[in-house]
Amino acid sequence: MPYPGSAPESPLRVAIIGAGPAGFYTADHLLKNKTLFVEIDMFDRLPTPFGLVRAGVAPDHQKIKSVTRVFDRTAQKPNFRYFGYVELGRHLSVDDLRRHYHQIVYTVGTASARKMGIPGEDLARSHSATEFVGWVNGHPDHRERTFDLTQERVTIVGMGNVALDVARILAKTPAELAKTDIADYALDALSHSRVREIHILARRGPAQAACTIPELKELGELTDAAIFTLPREMLLDDASREMVEKDGQTRRKYNILQSYAAGTNGTGKRRKIVFRFLVSPVQIFDDGHGGVGGMQLMHNRLAVQTGGGIRPEATGEVERLPTGLVFRSIGYRGVPIPGLPFNKRYGIILNAEGRVLNPDHSPRPGEYTAGWIKRGPSGIVGTNKPDALETVKRMLEDLQNGVHLSPEAPQGEAVRELVASRQPHYFTYADWQKLDALETQRGQVQGRPRVKFTRIEEMVAAVKG
Repeated sequence: MPYPGSAPESPLRVAIIGAGPAGFYTADHLLKNKTLFVEIDMFDRLPTPFGLVRAGVAPDHQKIKSVTRVFDRTAQKPNFRYFGYVELGRHLSVDDLRRHYHQIVYTVGTASARKMGIPGEDLARSHSATEFVGWVNGHPDHRERTFDLTQERVTIVGMGNVALDVARILAKTPAELAKTDIADYALDALSHSRVREIHILARRGPAQAACTIPELKELGELTDAAIFTLPREMLLDDASREMVEKDGQTRRKYNILQSYAAGTNGTGKRRKIVFRFLVSPVQIFDDGHGGVGGMQLMHNRLAVQTGGGIRPEATGEVERLPTGLVFRSIGYRGVPIPGLPFNKRYGIILNAEGRVLNPDHSPRPGEYTAGWIKRGPSGIVGTNKPDALETVKRMLEDLQNGVHLSPEAPQGEAVRELVASRQPHYFTYADWQKLDALETQRGQVQGRPRVKFTRIEEMVAAVKG
């Protein structure tokens, strides 16, 4: 029996919710299938596409941001439509989607930052790294945030790439930042920053540092910041030494950190970044005025667990670290979507290999997920490509087995009319291209990649007049 997508006169209608890397890779895999006749509608709550590539990748990482050229080619295909500034749960419901599509893929990412769960975490000048990265990138949700850059000492909890992004942006000179697409207001604020010392904390040792080698090396190339590690914390236990000896990547990372001992990568620099290992924050102290005044650290040792994992254990030794500004960078959690089962423990949509599951773990026909909301916040931008492929394989298997939604009104014009009635200011991909050209033109005046519109009302006014 023919299934949707098996013939041009009965195309498979797919809705993708979220215009980040996972969404675009999902669309690309579907559109490249030569045996499938598919029409894809992609929705995003912001007018602008590309998700964290636009608003989460650090502004000085233009090479990573260039992946949007690949996404742009996908969006140019005639059987792809973009509906920006259309929010699920506000303008459309899950039931609306079921009435119009054979398959739905949720690629909304993980929007909430994890908390440390320690006393003092909610004091003034204690923030998530997510807020800061969104702020420097001009994300509309974060552009109104303020960060007290009069503080001379900053502490970043976590040692993944996002933590290093925060440290690098705080440590760069105005001249270095002025070459990027950082938001204008952030460039101005950072140009007047009084930050002089940045501590990056890891609860495990240098062999377990979560950052990648390029990001680690990049810190050593800063114009006006020296990098330090503490000799005591660079000592390896037996299990860590074995990791360094057996794994080339771990060995390279460790050697880079060793090269930063005592700040030997540069002298006479105004700022310094200090890597700290085997320490866990247990309390943030009040400065007496409701703001961050310091942090208590617990020193750790590493213990090998059953199964080979290496975990930190508290030694009982504590240390007080003076600091005036704190960023936590310890991961993300997804936010539940009304009408969809949610795994609260992991902060993801309940799923198996991309198939959305009911609470009893039976598959929900025609509903899928990909990206961080599927697997949790792990990997880099490119990790989403094989992740999306796994989901698409499950979609095609189900389709050929006759498992899909049976929409009442699958016609593309019916969707467009519904969206227009609920959100008349929605953005097409042509609208985004116009905004993109305007941002690029504004950047050329300043010798920068682009100068972003950072308020949604400004985006609408610029494009829609």
